[in-house]
Amino acid sequence: MELAELVARRPFPAAGLLLGLTRRCPLRCAHCSTGSDLFTREEPDGGQLERFVGSFSAENRPDVVMLTGGEPLLLPALAERLSTLARRAGSRTALLSGMFFARPGSRRGLRGSAIPPAILRAIRSVDHFSASLDVHHEREVPRADVFRALHRIRDEGVAVSFHLTGTGASDPYLADITRAVDREFGGRVPCLVNEVRPFGRAASWARAARTGPDPAAASPCSMAAWPVVAFDGRVLACCNQDTVDKRPVPAHLDLGHIGVDDWAAVRGRALESPVLRMLRTVGPTHLAARYGSGAGAGSYCDGCRALGDDEAAAAGALAVAGGAAGALLDLTAAVRGSREGAQGVVRRHGCAAYAPLVVTGGPRLPETDGQDLR
Repeated sequence: MELAELVARRPFPAAGLLLGLTRRCPLRCAHCSTGSDLFTREEPDGGQLERFVGSFSAENRPDVVMLTGGEPLLLPALAERLSTLARRAGSRTALLSGMFFARPGSRRGLRGSAIPPAILRAIRSVDHFSASLDVHHEREVPRADVFRALHRIRDEGVAVSFHLTGTGASDPYLADITRAVDREFGGRVPCLVNEVRPFGRAASWARAARTGPDPAAASPCSMAAWPVVAFDGRVLACCNQDTVDKRPVPAHLDLGHIGVDDWAAVRGRALESPVLRMLRTVGPTHLAARYGSGAGAGSYCDGCRALGDDEAAAAGALAVAGGAAGALLDLTAAVRGSREGAQGVVRRHGCAAYAPLVVTGGPRLPETDGQDLR
């Protein structure tokens, strides 16, 4: 499964599932959205994760399961079992790693082209492997070692990509690393480029999110499309890290818990909720302005979280997006959001200037030397 296939499914409700296996990570990157470290013990119960993924069926399953963390390869046997269960039901799987195992001098690091056997088995079990790389990761894992490991993984026949993060289109690091990846892999390895958001350890220094939308205009949210299993086993309808971390979960974003619910129940709640349909169709700002009990304050995401206590907004959503008509509205919005494919998704939610790199063999970007591409 190539990166573009995965990203292009993002607008479709319940087409994917994000599994946070652990918040542990041996790296201490300054921009980490989850605030992970090696001593954190927050993680879902492994047995509950396996039962939840084991509830997939050929008729009712996500198209894509993304294994993430923290660092999911700190639990390689669990990652392998979850991927095997998901693929057995017909789902395709992907794994995002910070590449700790590639560090030079690490007890578990590479020797030549070797990868620790348990980690290699986990990687072989997935359909796609993505390596995080950015200026913060490079302070702990040099790019040469990450490149060496990616070559080894490609030799195993696993599709690979890079998940690159920077401060925006004018970031000189992004210009440098994307050229380096292109030279190293001959344009055959795609990149998903995102901008650092002020979550986790980046909350104190990263710039604020983009300016919120005009309340009179519809601004759909694709981030409310794929359920997320958080570190306490709760399933949320949104992958915004603040929402994943905060408790209690707003009622309209709470899809259940893997300890008591199966995939069919979670998927049903994600697809049938009128409020979630409206979020995916017009966005929280427009929903609150059109049907809510008062003007929402704060950011786009703050306004969404506030909807959990807004009975007027819930009633308005039910009137417009309930039943079969609401399901058709939801599907129409997803199709519209997917018309430009993976590049369109990245333009809306990632670093737009680098959107072409999400497609293997896509158009090369100009030599920028850090100049703004927009």
